[in-house]
Amino acid sequence: MNEVRVVIGAGPYMNNPDWLHTQEEELNVLDEKTWRTRFCEGSIKAILAEHVWEHLTYEEGLEAAKICLRYLQPSGYIRCAVPDGYFPDDTYQDIVKVGGPGPEDHPAASHKIVYNYKLFTELFQAAGFKVKLLEYCDEEGNFHQNTWDGADGVIFRSKKYDPRNQGEKIVFPSLIIDAIKF
Repeated sequence: MNEVRVVIGAGPYMNNPDWLHTQEEELNVLDEKTWRTRFCEGSIKAILAEHVWEHLTYEEGLEAAKICLRYLQPSGYIRCAVPDGYFPDDTYQDIVKVGGPGPEDHPAASHKIVYNYKLFTELFQAAGFKVKLLEYCDEEGNFHQNTWDGADGVIFRSKKYDPRNQGEKIVFPSLIIDAIKF
């Protein structure tokens, strides 16, 4: 069986060369018509979304997760990364805050929510997924990293791949999960 793997909101990045890279105008996480024109329900093995969900309200994020669930195969997954609301750095939090810093064309200007691991897990569980935390900060700001494989989807803004985060000090982490359809 051909395994369809899709990056949504890929931007200019090609971190996952064997995946189908899409932009919002061709595959919108909130517009199921754009999904139906490209895919059958239950046909996708994996979806990767790096810094997409923070541009949706909680309610929109829940609806997007439900749409993704319909198009995933059983045991398919979404690897999803967002800024981490528990990362204890004021400069980072100012950059990722709702409304973002600076001018309207700044990428964070359209941020609508900042997630922590509890809220992000809750959202995907409410949509019907089982959630595995890959990288995240806890309430005290301690960073946690569980084993994950880039062959299942590379998240650039991670401890694992971002050059800014190599060594002992993490500079720009993401809260990363695998949300698995069961």
